[in-house]
Amino acid sequence: MNKVLIVYYSRKGENYWNGSIKHLSKGNTEIVAEMIARLTGGDLFEVDTVKPYAEDYYLCTEEAKAQLQQNARPELKHYLDNLDGYDTIYVGYPNWWGTMPMAMFSFLEHYDLSGKRILPFCTNEGSGMGVSQRDLKKICPGAVVESGLSIHGAEAASSQKQVEAWVKKLG
Repeated sequence: MNKVLIVYYSRKGENYWNGSIKHLSKGNTEIVAEMIARLTGGDLFEVDTVKPYAEDYYLCTEEAKAQLQQNARPELKHYLDNLDGYDTIYVGYPNWWGTMPMAMFSFLEHYDLSGKRILPFCTNEGSGMGVSQRDLKKICPGAVVESGLSIHGAEAASSQKQVEAWVKKLG
């Protein structure tokens, strides 16, 4: 049995979008996560912090930078009871300062992911996966971290073919 989980963090509201700030009713990473869920039949889980990030995009980036510099682990609102039933875990996030938001570290470090297959995907405005795959290998010892998928955030809604090809290749 290969049960699939798609866990993601996504930013709604003010986002950097092709060189300017745009208000998004749904975050780019959430859009891609939902595509993966439709393609795999997997369960979706959205990571959410107890203390929300600033609504202002630029203030949010400063908060994210400070958390990275402090190696912080923001408190999360919810966790899954366990991940025992899942063999494959898609991990989605925006690329913030070259890696995942620290909230994703909080979530992933909460579990023993030994023997799990991790498939990372990120949205970004040109920075690709950054060092997030390396970070995933560090914080998920014993897991197999596959090659990730980088999606240009402004093209998330039109990335169905790219997402589908990646899921089929690694599925």
